Order: sequence, then C-alpha cells, then structure tokens
Amino acid sequence: PPGMSKNGIKMALLHNRVSNEELKKRLMEESFPRTTVSFYGYFPVENPQAFRDFLYKDLNLLSVFGRIYVAKEGINAQISVPAENFESFRTFLYSIEHLDGLRLNIAVDDGKSFWVLKIKVRDKIVADGIRDAGFSMEKKGKYVNAARMNELLNDADTVVVDMRNHYEYEVGHFVNALEVPSDTFREQLPMAVDMMKGKEDKNIIMYCTGGIRCEKASAYMLHHGFKNVFHLEGGIINYAKQVKEAELETKFIGKNFVFDDRLGERITKDVIAHCHQCGQSCDDHTNCKNNGCHLLFIQCDACAVAYNGCCSADCMNTLQMPVERQKELRKGTENGQNIFNKSRVRLRPKPLPASQSGKRE
Repeated sequence: PPGMSKNGIKMALLHNRVSNEELKKRLMEESFPRTTVSFYGYFPVENPQAFRDFLYKDLNLLSVFGRIYVAKEGINAQISVPAENFESFRTFLYSIEHLDGLRLNIAVDDGKSFWVLKIKVRDKIVADGIRDAGFSMEKKGKYVNAARMNELLNDADTVVVDMRNHYEYEVGHFVNALEVPSDTFREQLPMAVDMMKGKEDKNIIMYCTGGIRCEKASAYMLHHGFKNVFHLEGGIINYAKQVKEAELETKFIGKNFVFDDRLGERITKDVIAHCHQCGQSCDDHTNCKNNGCHLLFIQCDACAVAYNGCCSADCMNTLQMPVERQKELRKGTENGQNIFNKSRVRLRPKPLPASQSGKRE
C-alpha cells in the first residue's frame, strides 16, 4: 500500500491484520472441508524467530489456521488445513530437516476448529519447569501403539499415568488410569515421580492428548531412575485413530479434550463427567459468556438456558448490564485461563436460587 515502509510490508506478510470477528465470519462462509491436524517434534532449533517467520509465510499461503509454538527444543502445532491443500502442506512440512516423515495426528472429527494462524516463539514448546541441566530429551521412554497399549493395560504389572490436566481427565481417560491432580504440567512432573515411588519395577505408561507431554514425562521418569517407562505414541488422538482402523477394543472411555473451539472429540458414548452446576451427567465444556470471567467449566443444556451460558448468577447479572458498564468492570483485571477446579472454592460456579433455576427445591 502507498506510504507503507518495507518493514511494514514485511510485518503484514508475517502477521494477521484482520479482526477476529471478520476471520470467524470468513471461516463460517467457507464451502470446502478442512482437516484438523496436530504434530510436534523435539529437535534443535538454532534461530526460533527465523524458523517462525519461515513457517508463517508458507503456511499462510496454504490457508492454514491454528496455533503453533516454536522454541529451541522444537515445534508444537494444532492446526486446520483445507482438505484440498493437505498434500501440499505435508510436502512442505516434510521438506524441512527434522520434520521429514513426522507423524501427523489427524483429528477424529474434522471441523472448523481454528480461524486464524498464530505462530509464537516460546522458551519451550511445552512449559515443564525443569531447571536440571542434566536432563535431556535424548533418553526417553519406549513408544507403544494402540495394540501394545491394550496388551500392557491387561498386565497386572502395568501402571498407566494420565499426564493431562484435571479438566481433561474429568471427561475421559483410560481404564484405571491414575490422575496427577494438578492444573499445570510443570507441577505434574515432580508429582508423578512421587506417586510412582515404590513402583520402580512396574511397567509405567505415560499418556496425554497428542504425545508431546507424555514423551517429555517419560524422559523425566527415566532421568529419575525408573526403568520400564513407556509413552503412548501420538497420544489419545493417534490411539483413537489406530483403534478405529484396526477395529480394536478401546480402553479409553469418554471424550478426549482438545484445545480448539470444539473442546472435545468423542471417543466412546460413555459420559463419565457431570454438570458443574446441577450434577447431571454431562461432559460438554464451555466458557462462561461473561468476558470478565470466561471460566472453562462443564455445563448441561438445561443449565446453559437457566444461566444464559454463564457459570453463576453473578456472571449472568453482569452479562445483562450495558456493554460499556461490563467493559468498565473489566478494566485493570487480568483475565487468564480460569478453569473450574473442584478443589478451589474460588472457581466453583455459584448456583442460581431455586426460584430462578427452574429446579425443584
């Protein structure tokens, strides 16, 4: 455009400059199918910023949407690709050293999961809190596929550990899987070591959504002296795909939480969670409609109507205020990722009075 500097043109090519509202509108108007894909890889990246810019230019041309993190230790990505561009995307990805032949986790349910491409440089592709200079990802647990996972789960000497957050575990997990009750991966790693003390001779299987956390967790367990450590290759996403293709029995029950607008992929029909407001059987995550709260919690259809999509009577009242008043209330408030946690009273949704909820006293 006239008057734009070379640096301005470069920035425009390397970053999105369209509003979220317009991008969402364009996504909904798309008439072609998209494929949701996740992948990661641990490998040395000398210049993460240059690698980030290189990726953005080519992926943007292929109309790829999604969220990608780049760090000196590798890459972590959750994206959606127009189905007609998928082969071109894979060819581009495999042309990069260290990414050739990388496993791509294709989502069970395709859909409109992302509406913009965001690629960010981070210190690590998954925050782990590890400060031990002697820790290395070069020594990690053995991969297991779906068939081997099922075999080990039938073995009495196997302990399976869920390396996801509590809200992910709540809606779906492997049979007899141990939950490491924490909100963050950095807290879970030392907790998992403590939980496994006395089980050094057991087969220990770590698993997560797509493999990135459990792969690092397996290396951390080996670093702390455990011997028979495994991790599920490609995580739950790849397990579900292999089970379906090979017509295997599934040992995972419920829903697999995913970090995009879908907030979950159904693996089995089992609903093992409950609405956080009324206690009815439900495993549908949502975010509170009050933008000053935006709490992630489980809400059934009846409560969604009763609370107008909010987590509490307070938030519902706030939502009914004029927009300008809502903005005033949000000023100076840091609104990070608030997550419902039954162990934290401050995040517990507050119920409506019986007279407003429509439920019997």
